[in-house]
Amino acid sequence: MKKILVMGCGAQGSTIAKRLDEEPSVEQIVCADYDRKAVEELEKTLNKATAVVVDATKVGDIVKAGEGCELIVNGLAPDFNMNVMDAALRVGAHYQDMASGPVSDIGFVDAVKRQFGRDQEFKDAGLACLTNTGSAPGIANVLTREAVDLLESCSRIDIFVYDGIWSNKFIPFWWSPETAFGDMAAEPVVYKDGEFIRVKPFNNPEMTEFRGLGLRRMVDHEHEEPVTMGLLADRVLKGVKEVNFRYGGPGLELAEDFYKMGLLSEEPIDVKGTEIVPMDLISALTPPAPKYPEEISAVLKEGMFSEEGAFLVRVEGTREGRNVRIDSYAGAPGLTESFEKAGITHESYFTGQAAFLFSKMFVHGKITQRGVFPPEVLEAEERAYYLAEAAKLDITVDQYVETRLY
Repeated sequence: MKKILVMGCGAQGSTIAKRLDEEPSVEQIVCADYDRKAVEELEKTLNKATAVVVDATKVGDIVKAGEGCELIVNGLAPDFNMNVMDAALRVGAHYQDMASGPVSDIGFVDAVKRQFGRDQEFKDAGLACLTNTGSAPGIANVLTREAVDLLESCSRIDIFVYDGIWSNKFIPFWWSPETAFGDMAAEPVVYKDGEFIRVKPFNNPEMTEFRGLGLRRMVDHEHEEPVTMGLLADRVLKGVKEVNFRYGGPGLELAEDFYKMGLLSEEPIDVKGTEIVPMDLISALTPPAPKYPEEISAVLKEGMFSEEGAFLVRVEGTREGRNVRIDSYAGAPGLTESFEKAGITHESYFTGQAAFLFSKMFVHGKITQRGVFPPEVLEAEERAYYLAEAAKLDITVDQYVETRLY
């Protein structure tokens, strides 16, 4: 695979581009973004990059940037997914993105269904459209399928992400605060008995025990996994009956307090004769996530209050007539180690590197399926390659299998 277009040069897109730059068989990387400074700065750090300013609201502009490319990696917000998918079909390139939603024009579940609905278009074109790549969704889906394949039937899947990175310098989120607050204020989707159920934000708080960490408070959180896995329950997940995504950490606790105070509302309120949208105010006042090395270094110099986390995929079902629970823990470098290794944050390292590994599979011809599909559809040989390559980047997996004898 000689030429690749990376759309979006933010934290994840730039990480993917930097890794692709190291691949011997990749000859050219077109780095595209609406932010001229971002693409030009990235171009300076790479050997094979060409910077292009692209307006992703215009499919023709994406097509022009992607001419001759064999793969388009979409690192933009999900609102642009349809445009980039259109461009991939017109260019004749494989497609990869990070997330299906949320989007502004339709609901979360319908956003996933809309992507899946283009399956035949990509099959007819002989192209693969791999959606929801990264850490969660992404490697979480790979680990889910790995565990499900060990069972005869699957009753429940729970994905837990606990982010306990908390610095002395006030940085509540290590990605876009506006996106974080919006996600947390959204109504999560739970898949249960063939239906997608919307629940209230911060639903079902429970203490969850993590190996090596202890009890941590977790709540339901809007995410793609319950949707894609629910849609594919019978096809690849042995008829799973329930799928949940759960999130926890200091950032979530802060967002929950704001939500209860009405500060994450999009509805304007009157404050001494002036209309103010609470979410706009909170987003404006929250410090942005450190992006450049000097910004991350400044945070680390002030010191860390806590640097802990957990990434757990729990699958329950039956095997040989017995109830089985399989816990798969993914491990990756924390903030300090990620900066030492790559000059980036832990969020960029884990999500960006995990996403790059899917790109690498395209580069080396490891993805042979065609059509539109998320990572849980990948078969055993494809998943084995992915996990072996992940280990080389210090992304490891520990799997624990518990069987109830009676």
